[in-house]
Amino acid sequence: MTAIFSEAAPVAVRPKRVLIATDTYPPDVNGAAYFTHRLATGLAARGGDVHVVCASDDGPPRSERVDGVVLHRLRSTRLLVHPTMRVTVPAGVGRAVARLIERLGPDVVHTQGHFVVGRAAVAAARRGGVPVVATNHFMPDNLFQFAHIPARLRDQVGALAWRDFSRVFARADHVTTPTPIAAGLLTGKGFRREVEPVSCGIDLRRFRPQPRAWARKRFDVPERPTILFVGRLDEEKRLEELVRALPLVLNQVDAQVVLVGSGNRRESLERLAARIGVGDRVRFLGFVPDAELPQVYSVADVFAMPGVAELQSIATLEAMASGLPVVAADAMALPHLIDGNGFLFRPGEVPELAAHLVTILSDAELRASMGRASLALAAGHDDQRSLARFEQIYTEVTSR
Repeated sequence: MTAIFSEAAPVAVRPKRVLIATDTYPPDVNGAAYFTHRLATGLAARGGDVHVVCASDDGPPRSERVDGVVLHRLRSTRLLVHPTMRVTVPAGVGRAVARLIERLGPDVVHTQGHFVVGRAAVAAARRGGVPVVATNHFMPDNLFQFAHIPARLRDQVGALAWRDFSRVFARADHVTTPTPIAAGLLTGKGFRREVEPVSCGIDLRRFRPQPRAWARKRFDVPERPTILFVGRLDEEKRLEELVRALPLVLNQVDAQVVLVGSGNRRESLERLAARIGVGDRVRFLGFVPDAELPQVYSVADVFAMPGVAELQSIATLEAMASGLPVVAADAMALPHLIDGNGFLFRPGEVPELAAHLVTILSDAELRASMGRASLALAAGHDDQRSLARFEQIYTEVTSR
């Protein structure tokens, strides 16, 4: 008698369910919000069951599925110290997040910060026995201008903020930040846990060199050597230095500066440009939607990043992936992005910034070689590599 064995049906494997907790998410305009959105949608596109808990963008709470991600928006109110952002109402947020975690049963909670939502998510996950991954995007410098902290008190307030950060993130199973320099910063601020650098990553399929003439026509940018900045027009970006450098550049190159983004410094930058005689050479494009960002980089010949509080600078990476040379402040994590593809300048040294811009704008061959170096460096920050590493981390913390 011959035994007949039927082939066993494959066992269905449920996708890993990840709850990302964040205090900022689109339509907020900042690097942490952009990264969190790209992390969530990227994981979902790779088959993950992804949920995000964040502040409501209009006040009342609601849940909705957007771009393959389930958003759980909590009741929010306007943040008095910021012109556009909203903050989750603290009262009851702990209970709301705890109930959400109990209902969803996530395999892992991944917090993007230690403020209202992140703090509540870490506490609830710990009580519920859910592993926690924590990624830091925080620097006190990003908050000082909105909180109107006097310069004389910033060191003291910064130290208190770092201690508060450490108390929350010390409860995580795995801590990441975008760069080795940013990881070293946490150690230097007294954080005793191991911190893994994991690049924010960029979508190299979207950000790549594109025809310049078409981009300039699309954004109404005149045909002349162009210096580009993309980001928030806020204090820590130090855009006054870029505007002040322009007259020195104009002594040798018929150039212009294009600023993409919104922020509370726009009016003062406009006044400064007019006062020093370059008002017609500084163009403000305002907010450009994410869908159009790949094209906006192509208006430029060189990208400038004078900010001093960058834990990685997604905008600089996007510019590099678009084939642009870079001139960046020698501060925080920016030096790790410069290696044969541009120059660093000492923050505050406007003549040095101007000289580097003139060097690049005056030499087509140098621009081309630096552009190739930018492309090579950006290739190491493919977002698919970053997403794969986060998936590995989720597996590691859930297997302990």
